[in-house]
Amino acid sequence: MQYKNGLMGTLLFAGVAGVMTLAAPAAHAADGHVVLYSANDDTVNKLIADGFKKETGITVDVVSTGSGVLFRRVISEQGNPQGDVVWGVSAALLKQNSKYFDAHAVKGADQVPAQYRDPNNLWIGTNLQVAVIAQNTKSIDPAKGPKSWEDLMDPQWKGKLVYTDPANSGFSYATASGLLGAWGDNDAAWAKVKKLIANTKVLNRSTLVFDGNGTGEYPLGISLEYAGYLWAHNGAPVKVIYPADGTVALAEGAAVIKGGPNTANARALVDFLASKPTEEMLLKSTFRRPARQDVALTDTGGMPPLAQIKLLPYDDAKWEAARTDTLRKLKDLIQETR
Repeated sequence: MQYKNGLMGTLLFAGVAGVMTLAAPAAHAADGHVVLYSANDDTVNKLIADGFKKETGITVDVVSTGSGVLFRRVISEQGNPQGDVVWGVSAALLKQNSKYFDAHAVKGADQVPAQYRDPNNLWIGTNLQVAVIAQNTKSIDPAKGPKSWEDLMDPQWKGKLVYTDPANSGFSYATASGLLGAWGDNDAAWAKVKKLIANTKVLNRSTLVFDGNGTGEYPLGISLEYAGYLWAHNGAPVKVIYPADGTVALAEGAAVIKGGPNTANARALVDFLASKPTEEMLLKSTFRRPARQDVALTDTGGMPPLAQIKLLPYDDAKWEAARTDTLRKLKDLIQETR
């Protein structure tokens, strides 16, 4: 079977003309524009820009880059903000930078679990990223694959399992730190993480993990939920495994930038991003799990409700504060186990 040009060639990662990159747009004071600082990929940005334009007549000028770069920009522009909305960034970063946001009460916010939104309405989660194990069932019999993180430590999976370098991937860092926390955040926990990492081939980019698992180059991947369902939708023999010992689900969200040039339009855009129809559209188009719990998970290939997934508690503030030291230790483990 011919798969559709890898994940980079599918809906999520295709380059789309007309979506701006880091070049700064002019700050539009006119009614017809809003400036979106987005860490999402260009295809997702275009879906939003096109949908919002159709619904409101307002043009979305997108600045698209990594979340760290976006927030450095927000901070540097605080005396003269050029952006109106920030979106597609982690709840941890939204919490850290909430002083740069205006409070905005989104209609229907009560449909988002409390842990995935700000109690003072400074930001709201729009989608959830769930760490999973992705199994290529052509390479490994569906009944004989791993069922848990602990199973991945079995010597039989050494060299067959891929993982993104946590220094380059927020979800990889969250997975490792979430497991450390669940296993006690002590020397014994670090020993277990070392055993798990010893079985992995560490790649530089998440898309290499997604693509390698989808094509069968790597039978197993420590992956993200949406990528597995997208590959399966495109015809690849990929099975999404929710580890029996629990996993992490982290919110990505949106906020109105304080003092931006188009405040009214910014509020309208955040309402649009957090709305039920928009989250339904992104689920259908990109398999991104909605933060809203009133969105039916239909036509997703079996994506379970959040309540059916065993979730590990995750202290994002703690692990964000410990990021530098934790990444250094993880780097040492990777080097020691090569």
